[in-house]
Amino acid sequence: MLYECYGGGTAFVLPPLPTMPQPTDVSQVLLSVGGLVGREVDLDAFLQTLVDRIAVTMQADRGTLWLLDPARGELFSRAAHLPEVSQIRVKLGQGVAGHVAKVGEPVSVPDPRGERLFFADIDRLTGYKTTSLLAVPLRDSEGAIYGVLQVLNRRGSDRFTEEDMERLTVIAAQVGTALQSTSLYQELKRAKDQPQAPVGYFFNRIIGESPQLKSIYRLVQKAAPTDATVLLRGESGCGKELFARAIHVNGPRRDKPFVKVDCAALPATLIENELFGHEKGAFTGADHRVPGKFEAADGGTVFIDEIGELPLPVQGKLLRVLQDREFERVGGTQTVKVDVRIVAATNRDLAKMVSEGKFREDLYYRIKVVEMVLPPLRERGAEDIERLARHFVATAAKRHRLKQPQLSAVALERLRTYRWPGNVRELENCIESAVVLCEGEILEEHLPMPTMDRAASAPSGTEATTVATAPVGLMPLAEVERQHILRVLEAVKGNRTAAAKVLEIGRNTLARKLKEYGFADEA
Repeated sequence: MLYECYGGGTAFVLPPLPTMPQPTDVSQVLLSVGGLVGREVDLDAFLQTLVDRIAVTMQADRGTLWLLDPARGELFSRAAHLPEVSQIRVKLGQGVAGHVAKVGEPVSVPDPRGERLFFADIDRLTGYKTTSLLAVPLRDSEGAIYGVLQVLNRRGSDRFTEEDMERLTVIAAQVGTALQSTSLYQELKRAKDQPQAPVGYFFNRIIGESPQLKSIYRLVQKAAPTDATVLLRGESGCGKELFARAIHVNGPRRDKPFVKVDCAALPATLIENELFGHEKGAFTGADHRVPGKFEAADGGTVFIDEIGELPLPVQGKLLRVLQDREFERVGGTQTVKVDVRIVAATNRDLAKMVSEGKFREDLYYRIKVVEMVLPPLRERGAEDIERLARHFVATAAKRHRLKQPQLSAVALERLRTYRWPGNVRELENCIESAVVLCEGEILEEHLPMPTMDRAASAPSGTEATTVATAPVGLMPLAEVERQHILRVLEAVKGNRTAAAKVLEIGRNTLARKLKEYGFADEA
């Protein structure tokens, strides 16, 4: 079987990953791109760059990375030099790549003519003439095959040698290990358990295939190659920092610093100093010049988290940076020039703050050149919740050096039907706790979740079928959040610093919410 298909709809052309000297030996193949494995890089661009490096190292005309779709019993080309078609699929056992995936042994074809394993239909489809071919399996840490690495047409020679096979086998071992650290590998594993769900991914470490998230992916792919200022809006815990990093990593500044400033975690009196630095003698104790975050990020990206907490006087100074890329340090008169991109995030209604005089209107329009509104987890649907849950099970088990447990059907249904007021962050913490406490299988009792009416918990587009004890009825999201915060505060015996840490929000944000709930400021 052979056909063309597009993995995710519209095809996007992104800028190439870092330009580096072309590797000529095995040790340099992953070294040239290895720093991107744990980052929020566009996976298709990353894999294509990897295949490019491998082809050069092997002195091959073309290279292909095949991945296994176990549900369909097929291999599909994920990164390849295929200008003629977008993707090729072959049955397990079909052709050289299919044979390698089935038997687990490398194959060298010095001359395809008359070779029974060679699948000539691919050449007929592409118009490309294969004269020699070498393919080796990709294995995970448990020895299971999950792909094939293949190179075509040895340059300067009629065929690939035994040394070439050894070299490609070593490279495949490195690639096989490296790809296990990406969300792509977890998606391939998930596909084994869910044969009806297609293998899908976009950015490493960002999990989800819901329509709402796919629209954000498209915006990131358009905005990342530019220097446009981006405003990310969404509830706490919905992944704003991950998307900010994706914008940085997939743009031309990827090799420069990504510097985060959390306005909610800093006292208002220190934010200006944190952003812009200070001169010697600017205040008591300032015995030397200290550069701020903008200087530290020169050439790169400054991520201003919770920009709605920025004091009005500092907003004016930030506006000048956006307009002119210059500022003065605290206590200084010398103008400092910087080359930075700014990505901001907030969970507050900035337009409302503008109308209330709490946020500068001119700054508001300057930071929302490109605006992305991230959906809360409850609106992304049960499928995204399940994808994330399985991903977090794998990552938590690896982090704590535990055997990966299974998710019981009852626990999974509980996860799928809960509303997740704390969004992805709450789900991740819930799963990590369950992984640590369970014994081989995650049961419902291992999930640290409040008991509430499942009907009120169901994400949009799903139906709850079971009701927990002590139902509380339909609850507004703000009330769910309030109860969650107060439960955490009670659990830490009123320690606000500890509560903010558990909730993973800034202490100032917690204080503001408690004030809204009628609690007095701490003395």
